[in-house]
Amino acid sequence: MQQVTDYLNKNKDRFINELIELLKIPSVSADPAFSQDVLNTAEAVKTALLQAGCDTVEICETNGYPIVYGEKIIDPSLPTVLVYGHYDVQPADPIDLWDSPPFEPVIKNTEIHPEGAIFARGACDDKGQMYMHVKAFELMIKTNQLPCNVKFMIEGEEEVGSENLGEFVANNREKLANDIILISDTGMIAKDVPSITTGLRGLSYVEVTVTGPNRDLHSGLYGGAVANPINVLTKMIASLHDENNHITIPGFYDKVEELSQEERAAMAKAPFNLDNYKKALDINDVYGEKGYTTNERNSIRPTLDVNGIWGGYTGAGAKTVIASKAYAKISMRLVPHQEWEEITQLFKTHFESIAPAGVTVEVNPHHGGQGYVTPIDNNGYQAAEKAYETTFGKTPIPQRSGGSIPIVALFEKELQSKTILMGFGLDSDAIHSPNEHFGVWNYLKGIETIPYFYQYFRELSK
Repeated sequence: MQQVTDYLNKNKDRFINELIELLKIPSVSADPAFSQDVLNTAEAVKTALLQAGCDTVEICETNGYPIVYGEKIIDPSLPTVLVYGHYDVQPADPIDLWDSPPFEPVIKNTEIHPEGAIFARGACDDKGQMYMHVKAFELMIKTNQLPCNVKFMIEGEEEVGSENLGEFVANNREKLANDIILISDTGMIAKDVPSITTGLRGLSYVEVTVTGPNRDLHSGLYGGAVANPINVLTKMIASLHDENNHITIPGFYDKVEELSQEERAAMAKAPFNLDNYKKALDINDVYGEKGYTTNERNSIRPTLDVNGIWGGYTGAGAKTVIASKAYAKISMRLVPHQEWEEITQLFKTHFESIAPAGVTVEVNPHHGGQGYVTPIDNNGYQAAEKAYETTFGKTPIPQRSGGSIPIVALFEKELQSKTILMGFGLDSDAIHSPNEHFGVWNYLKGIETIPYFYQYFRELSK
């Protein structure tokens, strides 16, 4: 594998510059204003896969944004790795909180990344991590070190719920047939503490509308006489948690798995410094469900959070009105065994039931997905473990993540394949936030580590 290392060292500046060019395209799938940019990004990914060495690459149309599929089959008798990633990104809002424009990538040195980090929307989630696989594939092709067949499935709707991916997968089982699925859309504990994500939370995302009078009203003439939808909405939301930050929706916890004390003790062995955690977020204390640690709250416990709330007058100065409507976007992170569609219905039933007279409530589901736990006794996990050991010099820690990749459960259902989550990002990379970034060291380390996964997976699959 020395040839691979030499090729990486020779071409690392080009690898960085190619990622920077990809990050300049604002592929925001949630906003129709960027639709052409999303399509342009799909073309850019196709070009990159062809240049890296895929024999065939196609842009597969869906009812939404296309899926880029590529493959390199060197020998049908060898194991096949299916790489999944996404080329769409989150909206960059609020733009004014970015230190540099979100689609004008810059490399800046930070305390955690003294060798530099690329600041741009999508740098870590997921263009940077997806592109690691493209460049790792190029490394193996150009040095004649590719030990497995490879298929790529790169979609453009992950950030809006992968609405069309399920149909594509169900209709293309033979095309997508594989022995293991490899994804880098997660993180690791620290630069010197590699970890492999073994669990993901599910997701239910809804938007609620509270409607009162048929128009905005003068707050002096009508205040105190009619229900104020904003006041009502905030009270309803506040009632969704009790004094212990326990979610109050009936039936919400019925299928939640309670981990044993032994399992919780094993989780607690992962390096974690609460003071550093608070310092990084500039908060004076943590907050959450009573009886659980911070790392348990954000991984093995379900949550309910308001992601946005608005209504009435929000412009400059004052306008004394009672708004006709108030709105909120709410997400619920779920743990394995919780069915996201069932939770969505439980939320809808409960939220509508607690509305007072004088307003009407509408709950509109957006998207969701199942949680996932991957076993650590299969060839895929063991190959990933050995790959990290080779490049980091230490055994990675299995870790459950608080994030959601809903399509992982879909892949197992439709393709009968396990998924290995080899993430190289850090919690401090500010994904989904202003000033998202990805360490140059992390990016190159991912490119260095991934080829070893292929080598060890082939060896373990004999």
